[in-house]
Amino acid sequence: MIQHFLDYIAIERKYSQRTVEAYHDDLRDFCHFMGWEIADFNPQEVGETDVKLWMLHMIEEQHQSPRSVKRKLSALRSFYKFLLRQGLTPKDVTARIIPPKADKPLPVFFREEEMNRALSNSEAQRSGLTAERSNSVKVLRDDLIISLLYQTGMRQAEMLGLQDADFDLQQGQVRIFGKRRKERVVPIGENLIAQIKEYMAARDAETINNGQFFPKLTKYTLYTIVRTRMGEVSTLKKHSPHVLRHTFATAMLDNGADIRTIQTLLGHASLSTTQVYTHTTFEQIKRVYMATHPRATSTGDSKNKKKD
Repeated sequence: MIQHFLDYIAIERKYSQRTVEAYHDDLRDFCHFMGWEIADFNPQEVGETDVKLWMLHMIEEQHQSPRSVKRKLSALRSFYKFLLRQGLTPKDVTARIIPPKADKPLPVFFREEEMNRALSNSEAQRSGLTAERSNSVKVLRDDLIISLLYQTGMRQAEMLGLQDADFDLQQGQVRIFGKRRKERVVPIGENLIAQIKEYMAARDAETINNGQFFPKLTKYTLYTIVRTRMGEVSTLKKHSPHVLRHTFATAMLDNGADIRTIQTLLGHASLSTTQVYTHTTFEQIKRVYMATHPRATSTGDSKNKKKD
């Protein structure tokens, strides 16, 4: 049953491979809690209490975050909706389950000066190399990865799936396929276009082009590149491709872009998902205000208070 569900969301719903794998892992975990292998799932032997006990086990025994528990419950709910539509179960045992509340953290992002240093460091590193090494595919690729993530806001999975055909350098745009293969077009500037051309020329001189923009680039390699490059210039604890996506959105908002434009560029289905960036910017404004306005604090108030 579970495999039929996974095939359904992969083929009919066109979920990404990563999402399908996540659903598989979450449903496997539930089966293991019930003492089954994934092929042994039987909806007739699952009750509402079993689901509640599974959630309690994840929270109290495995110390999983409310966010993780909520996600796993969502996978089980989707599965039961599928079973109901297929007539494979008479009721949805997840329908009355209340998921744990998860606080939504504000996204972290790199500051503009950190991004400038990261990009400047790449340029300085390349200028200090020999002519042969400065044009190597690896150096050009790593530089381009940072620039693309910062200047387009694309997701890690979206970058890994890039094809040469997705770029229209004459029009200055890149076509990005997001979640559920939803397509969006993001503009790219002249400097980034020049960087892309330089990388492609060096890549094609060494490798037979099969259409993939970053041949053999893996999720681990991508993460390592970003972690290493950004770790050199930032004190943030987290240095990931997704932080660069947050940085793109925050920079756009700080420089006057409206929230709906940012929603389109990021490929968010819901405006509420994008609005979290407005809170980030407000926190920046608040810190500056509290630090600089003479009447922002009681101390400043008393200092600037005039005597009658």
